[in-house]
Amino acid sequence: MDSPDDRAHMDSDAVESSPGAADGDSLEECRRELAEKNDRLLRALAEADNIRRRAQRDREDSVRYAAEALVRDVIPILDNLDRALEAARAAGQTGGIVDGVELVRREFLKVLEKHGVTRYSALGQRFDPNQHEAIARVVSDDAEPGTVLNEIAAGYSLRGRVLRPAQVAVAAAPDEDAA
Repeated sequence: MDSPDDRAHMDSDAVESSPGAADGDSLEECRRELAEKNDRLLRALAEADNIRRRAQRDREDSVRYAAEALVRDVIPILDNLDRALEAARAAGQTGGIVDGVELVRREFLKVLEKHGVTRYSALGQRFDPNQHEAIARVVSDDAEPGTVLNEIAAGYSLRGRVLRPAQVAVAAAPDEDAA
């Protein structure tokens, strides 16, 4: 019976008997492993860099758009000021109160603009679903189909991001209505 020492000696003899083949295979295997681990390392570093950039961009966006929820809540107040002014003017009222409401509305818009909020109009423009919400379709012989004919409520954006699309009525060709 072979003792453990004899078996170890026989294994080392087997390795020594074919030194070129075993060393070449093991060297190639080590090179393959090294290349694979290097590739995995580079991929992990690239992924870490992407995560870092994405986190930085998310932080910048959260600061840039921090007021978004507040502005969304304030927009209906501006709409109500506009309606109040329209109603007062339609009733023929001109005076201190109407002028005061107009002043408040203008100041409100100035403050919002100072913080990156832009009010935009869609009248006469081509309908854009990214900036307009069509709430009515109006048959028109005069206007090109897909053109904004009437604006029910202005649109608002915060540093280029649409907060509320302009609510509009869009022109339709007379024959589109028959379909």
